[in-house]
Amino acid sequence: MRHLLDTQTLSREDALQILDVAEDMADTQRREIKKLPTLRGKTVVNLFFEDSTRTRISFEAAAKRLSADVINFSAKGSSVSKGESLQDTAQTLQAMGADAVVIRHGASGAPRTLATSGWITAGVVNAGDGTHEHPTQALLDAFTIRKRTFGDDSRGRDLAGLKVAIVGDVLHSRVARSNVWLLTTLGAQVTLVAPPTLVPQDVSGWPARIEYDLDAAISEGPDALMMLRIQLERMGAAYFPTEREYSRRWGLDAARLAALAPGSMVMHPGPMNRGLEISADAADSARSTVLEQVANGVSVRMAALYLLLAGERSAPENRDTAPLTKEETR
Repeated sequence: MRHLLDTQTLSREDALQILDVAEDMADTQRREIKKLPTLRGKTVVNLFFEDSTRTRISFEAAAKRLSADVINFSAKGSSVSKGESLQDTAQTLQAMGADAVVIRHGASGAPRTLATSGWITAGVVNAGDGTHEHPTQALLDAFTIRKRTFGDDSRGRDLAGLKVAIVGDVLHSRVARSNVWLLTTLGAQVTLVAPPTLVPQDVSGWPARIEYDLDAAISEGPDALMMLRIQLERMGAAYFPTEREYSRRWGLDAARLAALAPGSMVMHPGPMNRGLEISADAADSARSTVLEQVANGVSVRMAALYLLLAGERSAPENRDTAPLTKEETR
């Protein structure tokens, strides 16, 4: 794997490989000493042009637990705020010897530009670009669904036959886009639930069904109900009458939580607007996977960085698809 830029072009085989390696990584994270020597001597740069807490810290923890050196770069207070271009920043990182660059950017397509421009030879991981994609979030969501559904018998399994409803601000959500493509690739049936004003103008090419009534979607018995954050910071217009009205029609409250089928899980990519798209009852219930998603995110990002960088450390043939060696898991 050279780069991880989206899930739309990620094959089923590659997706399952990442999820299975993440299972290995999760096993190591249950030990007293969580650190592995796998990426010793490698440098991972977290290049964040947008604010982030969970994603940046998750990638930092993942890289450090693989023994990589980590450089955190924030656009605020840097030369970017003085007008430095992405090209100049990339060439600076190239000169510093970066082996992998994890980039979050407000412009859709920025990670692909970085990966294909020739400005840098490092592997590139998309940590969220505009309203385009957020592939590692979708991977950790798929990992969480698989783990909750199959438990210790998860390895090698896809999500065939499972139903996932993604609810809320689909229009502004790169998480929704990445999940639609990845979950479908893994065999799940995806339904998008949102007010008409928060559905993208043309979703005819998306492999998902559109539903405008949350209660109707819940009555169909989804295996996972994924509530999206209402991204008020991206809204320049009124997409719904009031927050109270949105919560009444499309929020997951105690009554809707009780109406979920037995075994249905409640997901949220975070950060949550409690009382808007999800109630405290739902967020803190036994059905909620929110904290599991955070923990699983470290394992999935460890897997992505491992597959991006560990292949360079040993024999070229199929090294990036080989299981972790005893040396690497010590």
